[in-house]
Amino acid sequence: MLRAVIVDVDDTLCLTEAASYDLENEVLALMGRAPMTRTVHLATWGEPLLDAMPHRSPGVDLSRFAELFPAVNRRYLAEGRLDVIPPENLAALDSLAADGRTVLLLTSRAEAEVRHLLEPGHALAARVTGAYHQGNTRFRKPDPRVFDELLAETGFRPGECVYVGDSPGDAVAAGGAGIRFIACLQSGVRRLDEFDARHVTAAVATFPEIIPAIRALDMRPRGSTVVR
Repeated sequence: MLRAVIVDVDDTLCLTEAASYDLENEVLALMGRAPMTRTVHLATWGEPLLDAMPHRSPGVDLSRFAELFPAVNRRYLAEGRLDVIPPENLAALDSLAADGRTVLLLTSRAEAEVRHLLEPGHALAARVTGAYHQGNTRFRKPDPRVFDELLAETGFRPGECVYVGDSPGDAVAAGGAGIRFIACLQSGVRRLDEFDARHVTAAVATFPEIIPAIRALDMRPRGSTVVR
């Protein structure tokens, strides 16, 4: 049985690329800079924000961007424009718990960008056992070592885990760590043919479909695939 389900946040648990594009361009406007194109945002989606911004807006003052970003981010959260987790995705997390699985988050976000999801009053907080982000991991996806702290602290073996994510880098990280990977294609940002098939154990069109996919993986030996 797969004991741990590790879940990416952006465009996996909640759809955020479009809102993030608008948010980041609003910050750039406050700085007097031209907006980035959607094409470059999509091309760099999945990278840590401050790593991606020099590509999204060449010459940007990262310190100033980082200073302005939190206030705009908080407003987007307050207005319900960002990090809205659909009820059906929360129900899927409940189903994972009912199946006896531990749910963990692993994201490229900075600690400040994930902290609100773990506050006691948030719907997600009671459904996840832990979260791994830039604040408590030494490496970044697609480096497989991004899972090092998670595996060391939880005691799970790679073969007991599955990672659910939306990007080819997610798949490379999981595959390199010996962790099975489910590609969630709900956002439409990525196509399955963009992933290295060697690292994809299953693919689903919507997040709730991970429930039958994971149950199917319990019944199959490692190395087999369940593409839905």
